[in-house]
Amino acid sequence: MPAKKKLLTVATVNVNGVRAAVRRGMHPWLAERDPDVLLLQEVRAPDDELRKALPGYPHVAHTEAAAKGRAGVAVATRAEFSAVRIGFAHDPHFETSGRWVEVDVDTAIGPVTLVSAYVHSGEVGSPQQDDKYRFLDAMDVRLAELGRAAQDTGREALVAGDLNVGHTERDIRNWKGNRGKAGFLEDERAHFDHWFGDLGWVDTQRRVAGDVDGPYAWWSWRGQAFDRDTGWRIDYQLVTPGLAERLQTVRTDRAASYAERFSDHAPVVATYRA
Repeated sequence: MPAKKKLLTVATVNVNGVRAAVRRGMHPWLAERDPDVLLLQEVRAPDDELRKALPGYPHVAHTEAAAKGRAGVAVATRAEFSAVRIGFAHDPHFETSGRWVEVDVDTAIGPVTLVSAYVHSGEVGSPQQDDKYRFLDAMDVRLAELGRAAQDTGREALVAGDLNVGHTERDIRNWKGNRGKAGFLEDERAHFDHWFGDLGWVDTQRRVAGDVDGPYAWWSWRGQAFDRDTGWRIDYQLVTPGLAERLQTVRTDRAASYAERFSDHAPVVATYRA
């Protein structure tokens, strides 16, 4: 009998408040998907409340924002961490922002650094946009470091989350109406060009979906955005080239109906093989 393939399933989702997501029905989705790794953004809850919401995950790395009820990112796994890092070592400005947490884990397919990231939404001409650019600059540095580490040590890396930028016109249904607005600015999108070009990172969803619109993972709660699929693809799983070669499947778990959504974001779930 052939040996069973070793797989790693990773799910990422902006829960828009983990307690609200649980009330709206996150647990049935989680039980059905049963990911080995769960990456959350906009947790917006204290650590003890988050752990109550994730009873099947004994190991949780979570960083809250200094401003209560805002942001917050987490990595939850069944395998123990060998290291946890919060924010960027080269820019302590984001240490208490609740926007970047990374862990080193020896997974079923080998050693991997897993990152949950939540980029600012931003607003043109505002301090929030300045912070967004500073965060993207910090990501440039860290992604380059993680890429070199993958080459030098064999520890692959996965950076996932709500990155709040549509990379191309394919990633926003109403891209023409959003030119000049935060989330689709040329200077924001240039960072993604750098990651996928110069640094060699791979956009897993785009690799699988090809040159098509979407698949979108965020729709406004308002109006008929969800029913009309007027969405944005701003939730990503980015991986180093070695891990990209092990990508088996990736899917956006769009709810069957508006009423069945547990967040305004849909989870993005990918499976990697040994």
